[in-house]
Amino acid sequence: MEPEPKKYYSPEEYLTIEREAGFKSEYYDDEIFAMAGAGRMHNLICGNTFAAIHFQLKNRSCEAYTGDMRVRVSATGLYTYPDILALCETPRFDDEEKDTLLNPNMIIEVLSKSTESYDRGKKFAHYRTIPSLTEYVLISQNTFLAEQYIRQKDNKWLLSEYSDPGDTIELPSIDCILKLADVYEKVEFP
Repeated sequence: MEPEPKKYYSPEEYLTIEREAGFKSEYYDDEIFAMAGAGRMHNLICGNTFAAIHFQLKNRSCEAYTGDMRVRVSATGLYTYPDILALCETPRFDDEEKDTLLNPNMIIEVLSKSTESYDRGKKFAHYRTIPSLTEYVLISQNTFLAEQYIRQKDNKWLLSEYSDPGDTIELPSIDCILKLADVYEKVEFP
């Protein structure tokens, strides 16, 4: 039996399929990749983090989105769904549907066993090509650990690590703070 040939899609075909699908998929290099669902720990961390950021952005012109806002990395063609993203400038979208953001200032990914190497490596390489992106935060779901990358003027990225529950992370791209204890509220490590 011959294996089925790979199916390739244009970005327009992907968006049409994605907007009608009952699940989320990423798109890159003419292929569509289904995304796995998230568990309790991931959802608690995402919810806690989004709530803390959203509250601080109240009555400001900034916006924060959860994992349902798609981002297009224009330079590489990747369409993806960051766990949390925010911006403090006028949002620019891919089309009139306004469901694919082009200019995030900050992206947060919550690491799982299945996504950690991708989020640290290839996905971050894609994100670094977004001109508006100045901050990338990785949050572990297995231990108290947040890693923050901030774009410097020379286009290099400065890493800071936070591992004490009492640590506070300053998010200069959106002028907010995150307390690690708040991020991990109700989270029990194995």
